Amino acid sequence: MPRASMKSETEQPKLIALDLGERRIGLAVSGPGGLALPAGHIVRTKLAQDVQQVIASAHERQAQGIVVGIPYTLDGETGPSAKLARGFVRALRRAIGAEESLAIHEMDERYTSVEAEGLLRESGVQPSRDRASVDEVAAVLILQRFLVSQEN
Repeated sequence: MPRASMKSETEQPKLIALDLGERRIGLAVSGPGGLALPAGHIVRTKLAQDVQQVIASAHERQAQGIVVGIPYTLDGETGPSAKLARGFVRALRRAIGAEESLAIHEMDERYTSVEAEGLLRESGVQPSRDRASVDEVAAVLILQRFLVSQEN
């Protein structure tokens, strides 16, 4: 997967990224040198439990921020899926509260699942048989986009 070039490892806070799906939340984490790495997935249950699992994952990985993929429509509008994702962001912000220094960022995630499926096929993995990997790779792509956007 492509590598996002970074000015220096110490200048960039550690981040996790989320690809929000109906059944799973794909996770990615920023690594040394600006790499975005797959970090597993969370099986969705209820909103409050999902939010707590995301916060626990951020703490476990000592992240200073969470990047949430927002699935805008093809023309850049906020459709039903984006509204649900924004609701997740609101719940995440409420759960984190003002006392914690865990920044929440939103990132356009259009086409990341399609791109993730293509990357998996190229590596010999059947996306239809491993949907969790699609979610994880999509989270990696969301994080890469965010890291590149922060350089500009």
